[in-house]
Amino acid sequence: MIRIVKIFIISICMCMAYSCKQQSINRLPYPFTAKSDVVDDYFGVKVSDPYRWLEDDYSPETAAWVIAQNNVTEDFLSQIPFRTQIRERLTEMWNFPRYSLFSKRGDYYYFFKNDGLQNQSVLYRQKSLDSSPEVFLDPNTFSEDGTIALSNVSFSNDDKYMVYGISRAGSDWNEFFVIDVETGEKLDDHLQWIKFSGAAWSGDGFFYSRYDKPEETGQFSNQNQFHKVYFHKIGTPQNNDILIYEDKDHPLRNIYASVTEDGEYLILYVTEGTSGNELYFKSLSQPDSKFMPLITGFENNSQVIEHHEGKFFVLTDNGAPNYRLVLASAANPEASWVDIIAEKPQLLENVTTGGGKLFAFYLKDANSYVLKMDYSGNVENEIDLPEIGTVGGLSGKRTDNTLFYSFTSFTTPSTIYSYDVENSRSELLRRPELQFNPDDYEIKQVFYKSKDQTDVPMFIVHKKGVKLNGKNPAFLYAYGGFNINITPSFSASRMLFLENGGVYAVPNIRGGGEYGEQWHKAGLRENRQTVFDDFIAAAEYLISEGYTSSEKLAISGGSNGGLLVGAVMTQRPELFRVALPAVGVLDMLRFQKFTIGWAWVVEYGSSDNEEDFKFLYNYSPLHNVRKNVAYPATLITTADHDDRVVPAHSFKFAATLQELNMDKGDNPILIRIEVDAGHGAGKPVSKAIDEATDIWSFVFHKLGMKL
Repeated sequence: MIRIVKIFIISICMCMAYSCKQQSINRLPYPFTAKSDVVDDYFGVKVSDPYRWLEDDYSPETAAWVIAQNNVTEDFLSQIPFRTQIRERLTEMWNFPRYSLFSKRGDYYYFFKNDGLQNQSVLYRQKSLDSSPEVFLDPNTFSEDGTIALSNVSFSNDDKYMVYGISRAGSDWNEFFVIDVETGEKLDDHLQWIKFSGAAWSGDGFFYSRYDKPEETGQFSNQNQFHKVYFHKIGTPQNNDILIYEDKDHPLRNIYASVTEDGEYLILYVTEGTSGNELYFKSLSQPDSKFMPLITGFENNSQVIEHHEGKFFVLTDNGAPNYRLVLASAANPEASWVDIIAEKPQLLENVTTGGGKLFAFYLKDANSYVLKMDYSGNVENEIDLPEIGTVGGLSGKRTDNTLFYSFTSFTTPSTIYSYDVENSRSELLRRPELQFNPDDYEIKQVFYKSKDQTDVPMFIVHKKGVKLNGKNPAFLYAYGGFNINITPSFSASRMLFLENGGVYAVPNIRGGGEYGEQWHKAGLRENRQTVFDDFIAAAEYLISEGYTSSEKLAISGGSNGGLLVGAVMTQRPELFRVALPAVGVLDMLRFQKFTIGWAWVVEYGSSDNEEDFKFLYNYSPLHNVRKNVAYPATLITTADHDDRVVPAHSFKFAATLQELNMDKGDNPILIRIEVDAGHGAGKPVSKAIDEATDIWSFVFHKLGMKL
């Protein structure tokens, strides 16, 4: 009898601890959100914006609202009985050494390493590949909570100095400092108000891009205007920096500076948005030289890869939607280009140089392969890769014979290889030790039909032996924009979902660049609905093929992917059980008015234009929330220092969903607002684990999963 009682008690405890289906959560009332009578007139269409006041991220009213919303969210999540176990398992899975690529500078090899749970990765150096490393720069010493992150590292041409950039609390605003490489001493140089910039070295200083100092109360939300390029000489104050380039006639342009490896030319990239750029160059050996145009107009995307014997190697989609590599004359830039790597049916994603060779990175159905070529474009060999996945790196100086590359897949963390250029031989350098067995999982790629019958590829990952009975929890993630390619990559956080029987799916929907510029343009501006249709069709495929059901399906996306989630959950709310829009662009009528949002007009269009307003208003998530609709259980995530996609997008979306659906169904509408964090880059590991814990707790609970 005692044994029976024990078994009964254990069964009850297990049910309470692991079966979220049995758990009832008492949700606090949503916070009161005041409404104003703001109404905008868009070409005769009256559009109310009652929560406009939430755009003021410095007001005490907004601060109080954030606290109240976080309290409601925390109260809900704290009642999920297995939240602590999820945190413990995530911490275990995160806790393994992770390495970056190696880079040879002077007498040392430099690389980043995270022991596992360090908030920020540490920069090490060592004399040889098999010698003991020493700490060179530890960002964990910058702040107690890890919220100051490295954002940029660049060595001078003589390897005497290193510039490093920092970002505070995840902001796009950067500060630059300089280190003496030999002694490790930080110099007095301190540069501020830098955004979207590297450090391009020339002689005793470097070129960089910055804005004027913003107003204190608007630095995280006001529109960024008049990007400028300066030259900073080592050992001098920033106010002595020399203005190199500005455009007073076009405040909404960005300018990025780089210098060719041989130090001969300064290259300027001028953009009016996130797609299309102009190229200008200037001789650095002739002090009085002027900037010369290499490519004008913003219809195409082009990048200078190398300067060699008076010619620029230029990677471009001009006349080649899948990209090609051409030679352009520095002495006569208007002369006809000569193809070095002609366009192929596969996307030429990137070209790097090192050891006197070209390395062409191709994508075939979103999978990497790499060709080694000579400077005439003759293929010498293909680099052997271990499996379907994503490869990066293979860049260095012309004198380097040893280069480095990384490889990752859905079940393989970033693994580091060295590559002997002369002998075309790879050698494993660093392979992470895992807290799971990758052989337990299956990765496949399928093709499904979208609404217009276009074939769209999708990766599907799950444990081997999964039954296609429609009862599996599934997690559908996509991005679909800005010519960004979503290729196989590893996530320790995601493995928690997979090891508990989840099906993870990634469709390469239009708007991305996996099939070149035509694939990207198929989701631009007035074609944006195509992106949403591709995603909806992916969900329908998973359901029709028996992977899952609507009651077991969660959808996720961040930034532009947050827009994707916001759009499809308002268009097809019945199709999904859980929606996770992260740092999303959700107010499509006002995004261009904040920080760098104007740069997205080339991608989305603008409500300042009547024709654009029509299609933006038609799908804008904020403006398509309907009353008394059973929307999916929604956890919106954003951060107080996000100055890429300002948090007002998420604030107003949450307030609207809560107002119009306060008493509809049992699906909560929650918002989680991270403090001292930004759009995502540089987020400390501790905060990343906190966020992942809350997201997976919410997903497991609402999908009825057992841990």
